[in-house]
Amino acid sequence: MIEGLVAAALLGFARLLTGAQARWVGCAPLDRQRVYFANHASHADFVLLWSSLPPRLRRRTRPVAGADYWSRGALRRYLIHRVFRGVLVDRGPAQGDGQTADPLAPLVAALDEGASLILFPEGTRNTGDDLLPFKSGLYNLGLRRPEVDLVPVWMDNLARVMPKGEVLPVPLLCSITFGAPLAVEPGEDRRAFLDRAREAVRELRGT
Repeated sequence: MIEGLVAAALLGFARLLTGAQARWVGCAPLDRQRVYFANHASHADFVLLWSSLPPRLRRRTRPVAGADYWSRGALRRYLIHRVFRGVLVDRGPAQGDGQTADPLAPLVAALDEGASLILFPEGTRNTGDDLLPFKSGLYNLGLRRPEVDLVPVWMDNLARVMPKGEVLPVPLLCSITFGAPLAVEPGEDRRAFLDRAREAVRELRGT
């Protein structure tokens, strides 16, 4: 299929550009259903994380992406839907009837179909040195599907590969570090878990 060729070309380009190395320091690359949650510095993030997975994991892993960005233009729509099989989420306000649709519904549906997900809980690209506070989605996914591993990931140098506002990437060596899986503990409240998850990503930065 043409989509497979496009995916292979993008994977090869990403590896050539960044020399991205996957480092599994807290878990092994097992064929388990997981939500990989990572820091977010550029629109190239999910491509690098996705490309760093072994082929058997990559085939079942789908990136979560904002519909507002990836629905603009035929090329973006083709890539996110046909090549990466992305799960698009609507980051807009309430619907016309005044009710807010469940933003996690497409993510939960993808998990129920057996997919793993790539998620950026900061919710937006972050050009600062520290992580932004995490949004609630990761916590709510952990509550709804407690059997799915929540794996923290730190991606190094991504902001400098694709600086905000730039069109062409800059070749730089990058690394993707996978930590130990987390789960929402019984009785753990939202903020406590999100702070713990954020710290798990931050701690991978120095490994």
